Amino acid sequence: MPTHLALLRGINVGGAGKLPMAQLREVLEGLGHRDVATYIQSGNAVFSPGSRAGPQALARALEDAIEAAAGFRPATVVLTAAELAAVRDANPFPEVTEPKQLHAGFFPGPPGPTYAAGARAAQQLAQEQGSHDRVVVDGAVVYLHTPDGIGRSRLAELLGRVKDEHGAKVLGTFRNWATVTKLLDLLDA
Repeated sequence: MPTHLALLRGINVGGAGKLPMAQLREVLEGLGHRDVATYIQSGNAVFSPGSRAGPQALARALEDAIEAAAGFRPATVVLTAAELAAVRDANPFPEVTEPKQLHAGFFPGPPGPTYAAGARAAQQLAQEQGSHDRVVVDGAVVYLHTPDGIGRSRLAELLGRVKDEHGAKVLGTFRNWATVTKLLDLLDA
C-alpha cells in the first residue's frame, strides 16, 4: 500500500513540462520506491519510499531525477498519507459539495505571512469586483473556493501574482477536491 504522494507542478500543461506518467513511474521506481502508481496526467504519484528520507528530501531527489531524465525540473511537493488526510480534515469549506469548486494548493513549506496577507488582499479585491471566491492559507496549504469555477476565478488569477517577503513568486501546485479525494483513496488514508 502506498504511503506517500508526490505532486508535481506544471506537468503536461500548455505544451511545456511534458512527462508521460509511465516515465514518472519509471523515475520513481529507479529511485528505489515501491507501490508506484500515477493518477491522471498532471503529475500525481503515490508510492512507498525506498528510504527513510523525509518528504522534502524525497521531493528534491525526485526533482533531480526528473531533470536528469526529462531535461526540466518541476517543483515537487511530497506528502505522507497522514499529511494529506490532515489537509482533508482541516478543510475550512466543509459546506462545499461540488468538488470542482474547491481546490487545495500545496507548497513545499508555509508561503509565509507576506503571502498570507497578499492572499487576503487578493480575496478582498476580487470580492470588490463581484467575485464570491474565498481563500484560506493554513500552513503550507492554500484552500481556494471558486463557486463560479476555477477558469473564471478572478481570485485564482490574483493569487498567481502574490509574492513572498523577498518579492519572489511563490510556487505551489493546486489540485481540485475530486483529485485530492481520489489520491486519498489511492493512499487508503
